[in-house]
Amino acid sequence: MANKIPQVPVREQDPGVRAANFEEVSYGYDLDEARREAARCLNCKRPRCVDQCPVSIRIPDFIMKVKDGDMESAARIIAQDSLLPSICGRVCPQESQCEGACIMGIKGDPVAIGKLERFVGDWELEYGTQGHVEIVSNGHKVAVIGSGPAGLTCAADLARLGYKVTVFEALHKLGGVLQYGIPEFRLPKERVVAREIEKVKRLGVEFETDIIVGRTVTIESLMDDEGYQAVFIGSGAGLPKFMGIPGENLNGVVSANEFLTRNNLMKAYDDQTDTPVFVGRRTAVVGGGNVAMDAVRTAKRLGAEAYIVYRRSEEELPARVEEVHHAREEGIEFMMLTNPTEILGDDSGWVRGLRCVRMELGQPDESGRRSPKVIPGSEFDLDCEMVVMSLGTSPNPLIANTTEGLQTTRWGGIIADDSGCTTRRGVFAGGDAVTGAATVILAMGAGRKAASAIDGFIKLTVDN
Repeated sequence: MANKIPQVPVREQDPGVRAANFEEVSYGYDLDEARREAARCLNCKRPRCVDQCPVSIRIPDFIMKVKDGDMESAARIIAQDSLLPSICGRVCPQESQCEGACIMGIKGDPVAIGKLERFVGDWELEYGTQGHVEIVSNGHKVAVIGSGPAGLTCAADLARLGYKVTVFEALHKLGGVLQYGIPEFRLPKERVVAREIEKVKRLGVEFETDIIVGRTVTIESLMDDEGYQAVFIGSGAGLPKFMGIPGENLNGVVSANEFLTRNNLMKAYDDQTDTPVFVGRRTAVVGGGNVAMDAVRTAKRLGAEAYIVYRRSEEELPARVEEVHHAREEGIEFMMLTNPTEILGDDSGWVRGLRCVRMELGQPDESGRRSPKVIPGSEFDLDCEMVVMSLGTSPNPLIANTTEGLQTTRWGGIIADDSGCTTRRGVFAGGDAVTGAATVILAMGAGRKAASAIDGFIKLTVDN
């Protein structure tokens, strides 16, 4: 029986070696491993995995092609719904989506859908068709703000429908959170991100970098002066949150966003660059999500003794199990049920420690997780020279503040319905700019929905 066969393991760098370099942790499948893993798929008539994929990739169809060794057909099937398989195969939380719904996982290991998607994506980057894709123009223009996963997906879908699409990116490199937020050891930038963006360019999508919408241009000027008939906002959520405790203004306290941007976008880990970065001998990262794991593992690679400080137990950690596993393998120390109350500084204004209290779990809160409570008399100091706050992010208010009629929630998320329609006519939004920080694949799903809504809007209002 197929469900008796265990999942084909993926080869990885030795933890002791990789903890000191920024090379990719996972080597991925080779052809033989991919075909053996694909053979485990039952090719269900009613595939639950597809229902749980935010972009509805025809998962069993492409896996059957991998099983047969027909990678070109497998890549073509995936491309109908996603142009970013090498990215998604590496960073998407398959365990809570497609693989979590796999019927094979009921009594055994689910099919390794993410690793197979990565294999097909990487095969396409090496051997697939690289030419320009001919598309018939429909004569309409759409602007996309942000070149992250939501913007890239929306732009690609619209381009395939014949729209002239221009993507406006605030940074000097394309990719949004794919570029600045995810470390090289999880997502290679030149080998994967840049090459998958090239596939979007081959659809005719144009990109402009160093354009800050709300400063360089506004949504009004794009629509009124430059003739864009609709705008999609996929600008992400890059505004960091802090705890509001004493000492957060000390030297050596940074947000995870800044710390990761310095290392991922500006290559501070590379001795050949001029970007400064500081970690000290000991770095404490406050938080328990995927971004916290990225930050603490980066600090470890930069030579620090690195800690995770999290106020709940390991069972409540929001980070992927795989990321926590890799962090532990690399020697990260986890300080669970621990909450900072103050950052301690020296006479020069630099961090010298983190004052914490021990916590215990009480009753579940509104999220369903058990609420942490302070244990009286449990205060202690953790020696460290750097504190990285990884407590989530919210959207930058600049676009909303400079766009009349664009309403936001009290925490800054752009108000949009399930199809991406905002309160401003002709303006659509999706991804982290609407939901706050979430996953790459959910942002892609929002971009797809918005592209469809934009197409319907223009056909209804402009063509008639």
